[in-house]
Amino acid sequence: MATWDTRHRPDPDSGAASADLTTMFRNLSRSSPWKWQSLRFEYWDEPFAEAPDPAAPLVRAWLRRPGALRLETADGLILHSTTGINDSKDGFYVSATRKSWLLPPHLVAPVYDDAGLVRRRPEAAYGEPGFGNGRFSAALDPVELAGNAPVPLEFPGSNAVEVNGVRRVDHDGRPALEAVVTPTATYHPADPAAPLCLPGSTRVRLDLGTGICLSSQSLVPATQDYGHWLRIIAVDEYMLDDLFLAESMNLTDVRRHISWDISA
Repeated sequence: MATWDTRHRPDPDSGAASADLTTMFRNLSRSSPWKWQSLRFEYWDEPFAEAPDPAAPLVRAWLRRPGALRLETADGLILHSTTGINDSKDGFYVSATRKSWLLPPHLVAPVYDDAGLVRRRPEAAYGEPGFGNGRFSAALDPVELAGNAPVPLEFPGSNAVEVNGVRRVDHDGRPALEAVVTPTATYHPADPAAPLCLPGSTRVRLDLGTGICLSSQSLVPATQDYGHWLRIIAVDEYMLDDLFLAESMNLTDVRRHISWDISA
């Protein structure tokens, strides 16, 4: 129900939403696990000012939570395809820790704000599939920009990043929030080797519909080549297991018409 509920809350871009764009930006950073279940997108592991360079290398991705991922080059060469998505987890639970019994995020309810964005995240089995480096996973769930919950009013400086100049923009035809963020001493990226934000200022965009970090680019002259760009193609498409397996199971895609040839 948590996922259904947040998808049908008022549009944050409408007049019914809060006017505090900084708070909206932070809450949107926490909302990705409840905004979508499958995603088809294109990903560039480099930043761009307004649009990707047509000659820049990209990967095309199909992702179905909680861990199914397929990646292809622009020419259709398969780079990665999830295997074992239907394997038993008996061995995992025999030596179980408390963390191994956590539920997927979409099965637990967070605390929402009035615009349907997540104000406080519950304990759950978070984590997105990755490829190449940790920035790929962090972009899909950019909670590192805000933390799991708002900081106490008495300690405003304990936010993970300082957020400035939040504005609404268009990103490849989708509404987004753009801001310039600066990490503080309390910023703890999911992957320290590939954070969304380097020291200094970074321009980031968050998709209003999914909570995904669509782009990032360091604004420090020495590191301006650090960042990424993501273009969303489709959200919550039906995806067969066949798409993510190394070997086809020859399943029938029930969305396609099956012709019946009757001999004369």
